Amino acid sequence: MSRTPFLERLHHHERPVVVDVWAPWCVPCRTIEPALDRLAERYAGRVDLWRVNADEEPELVRALGVYGVPTLISFRRGEEIARRTGALSEKALTELFEVALSGQGLAHPRLMATDRTLRLLAGGALLVLGWLGGPSPALLVIGGIVLFSGVYDRCPLWRAIVPRLVTALRQER
Repeated sequence: MSRTPFLERLHHHERPVVVDVWAPWCVPCRTIEPALDRLAERYAGRVDLWRVNADEEPELVRALGVYGVPTLISFRRGEEIARRTGALSEKALTELFEVALSGQGLAHPRLMATDRTLRLLAGGALLVLGWLGGPSPALLVIGGIVLFSGVYDRCPLWRAIVPRLVTALRQER
């Protein structure tokens, strides 16, 4: 299905929808498929699961702003409510269906402790290298960005700014 008919169908669909953008060659896509099937069955008649093969529908994938598979997007009355990319636990997948039902967006995802630790260590190492090796402005900036990527989910200023930026960017489309 091309972009326009899909988006029209999405806007006029009576029930909330979770769109699964996947590809046949994608191992994480195949990994979450059984959980998605169970959830589609559990939420039958309340939330619909639509699957989009990224290889067969590249125009639609671009229109949805998907850059990686698997990507799951919750919609209610044609409006995107939540989006997650990657192999997710069944609990995280359930949250997408619940969000579609409630119409309220997901809380900003938290980093796992290992991800946070690795980002903080890598950012700190880059800052030290950038300072001791020169100082190197490029390494200092990159180190700061990597370091921030380890704490952004806890930053209240970041959480206040991002939704406004997303809204502004969507209005420009």
